[in-house]
Amino acid sequence: MRQIKRIFVHCTAGSQRQTIDDLKAEFHRKGWSNPGYHYVIDTNGGVHQLLAIEHVSNGVQGYNSTAINVAYIGGIDADGKPIDNRTPAQKDALVLLLHKLKQKFPTAQIMGHRDIWGTDKSNWRKMCPCFNAIQEYKDIA
Repeated sequence: MRQIKRIFVHCTAGSQRQTIDDLKAEFHRKGWSNPGYHYVIDTNGGVHQLLAIEHVSNGVQGYNSTAINVAYIGGIDADGKPIDNRTPAQKDALVLLLHKLKQKFPTAQIMGHRDIWGTDKSNWRKMCPCFNAIQEYKDIA
């Protein structure tokens, strides 16, 4: 079993109408052999496992070997701007999934994708997952 240090929360940065098949096709277009996320939560709160946690996904470059990546479908508005547009069902499903993962990996830190990147030389900042995951999930043990 891999040593898991972090559980990253992501948004798919797509429409809330995006499907799991759309997401898989996007990963394929990028030439990735493994998906970007281990789990994806659809707008109805359905949890879809795209990759076994024993395998490395492509969620956060440089950190994937010790991470589990979880995403919700959405994260942008109609104009393509970042927004926390999680449905109540997605919020509930995320909490349940994160509780299960923390039980399995109690020392793993839950954080958003944006929390590991900060700003780079170009002052570029990642918004994903479009909310403060560290604050929101700080009480999950």
